[in-house]
Amino acid sequence: MCSQAVLVDRTLYISGQLGLDPQTGNLVTGGVQSQAQKALENMGEILKESNASFSNVVKTTVLLANIDDFVAVNDVYKQFFSSQFPARAAYQVAALPKGATVEIEAVAIVGEVVDKPFGHKL
Repeated sequence: MCSQAVLVDRTLYISGQLGLDPQTGNLVTGGVQSQAQKALENMGEILKESNASFSNVVKTTVLLANIDDFVAVNDVYKQFFSSQFPARAAYQVAALPKGATVEIEAVAIVGEVVDKPFGHKL
């Protein structure tokens, strides 16, 4: 068994979230966008429990069963991250737990986040 999140000092490490319905433990229906939506909603609950929000997230990793789903997941992702965009990596993986199509993990800073751009905009 693993923790949903671990807080070290002010850094919150959030385990990969699947599009699971917390009541049933089953993946939501409707494909990759529905699963991404639910995964991020679940992440939001973890952030809330830690007195944080999506604006506190500084890094995410998106794991996809099919990298061709990146644009569809990104459309959902933009609904949760609208102003301070965290650093992000996205990968296609061989398989995800429970046959999921997407899993999203994050690192957040609990408390004030000072956004200082590094280097040149890419």
